[in-house]
Amino acid sequence: MTPADDPLIALREALRAFAAERDWQPFHTPKNLAMAMAGECGEVLEHFQWLTAEQSAALPAEVRAEVALELADVLLYLVRLADVLEVDLAAAARRKLALNAERYPVEAARGRAAKYDRL
Repeated sequence: MTPADDPLIALREALRAFAAERDWQPFHTPKNLAMAMAGECGEVLEHFQWLTAEQSAALPAEVRAEVALELADVLLYLVRLADVLEVDLAAAARRKLALNAERYPVEAARGRAAKYDRL
């Protein structure tokens, strides 16, 4: 796959262009982007506050659509933050997944929600 075919790179480039067209680069500091992302995470959480596990898994279509937009906001800020910090987000995710595979071996972690240091 070439970089042009990678959806994450395409999204990063679209966000760069979006910010540049609006001259938002001065505002897109790591601190501001991280805070904005945290705020959007809070907006995701608002949709689940006070719901039971069952209710949270069976959201009405209109609420699910609202959650999808909030998740998109989180993703956009995450991709933009990674870009500003020059982090290869896909590579970092692969590294983290490999680390988690070591921390949570299947035989110890299957069916358990314990943190790796308590397996």
